[in-house]
Amino acid sequence: MTQQVGELDAAAEQSLARAVEVLSGRRLAFLTGAGVSTDSGIPDYRGVGTPPRNAPMTGPQFLADAAARRRYWIGSHLGWHRFSTIQPNAGHRAVAELEQRGIATGVVTQNVDGLHVRAGSARVVDLHGTMNRVNCLRCGQSFAREDVSEQLERQNPWIAVSPEVALGPDGDVRPESADGFIVPDCTVCGGVLKPDVVFFGEFVPAERFREAEAIVHSSEALVVAGSSLVVNSGIRLVERARRRELPVVIVNRGETRADARAAVKIDAGTSEVLTALAAELPQL
Repeated sequence: MTQQVGELDAAAEQSLARAVEVLSGRRLAFLTGAGVSTDSGIPDYRGVGTPPRNAPMTGPQFLADAAARRRYWIGSHLGWHRFSTIQPNAGHRAVAELEQRGIATGVVTQNVDGLHVRAGSARVVDLHGTMNRVNCLRCGQSFAREDVSEQLERQNPWIAVSPEVALGPDGDVRPESADGFIVPDCTVCGGVLKPDVVFFGEFVPAERFREAEAIVHSSEALVVAGSSLVVNSGIRLVERARRRELPVVIVNRGETRADARAAVKIDAGTSEVLTALAAELPQL
């Protein structure tokens, strides 16, 4: 479900006006987090009003515990079918529009949902990977998620996918039971398969982070949208911008780790603010 874009309150309008002044005439890099996708129906972990959630799967746990992999794969499969039907919202479309107009140099996203690409953004760095690909940890073969899903359903024909499933922030659900579930293996070498995402406890691949840095380095300002910047990969990019003396504008409901470093902080929804920025920023 995609929510309608609402109106900004007076304080947010004032902050938006300052942001337009700061950003006008500059080429912008975007760094986005889970808050950009909440209006598409994907919950986040830390946003204002977010209920407590169980800790996500960690990299070491996935590698070391076969039972944990079973629980992960059944939950990921049940959620992925729902996850894959979700549509981009006004915030995603606004970022894509700004890139098409030559104002945005690209977007670095901490999300794994692929919604920026589906909205029309061309230069996207999926900092934490994407749910749409699955890799073998032994031979390195990469598979489309659809192919792995078909394999999984052949091996587990009893699985029922409900359109009403309660979706988690990373496109998974917590299954009632994983008993009897057969985990898909690599069809090339029989190795362990893992979605192409960075789990908690893992590092962003160095080459991918360099691609993200390149977007920031080719820009004249950084807009952070929908991220509390708790994850280090995001705060590192803000620090790169700060070192280059680029103005940073933060759009997020609630506090972030970089509020003190921002030229402007807008405490409001990302769909509303990004749509307004796309409407008000002049052509370069």
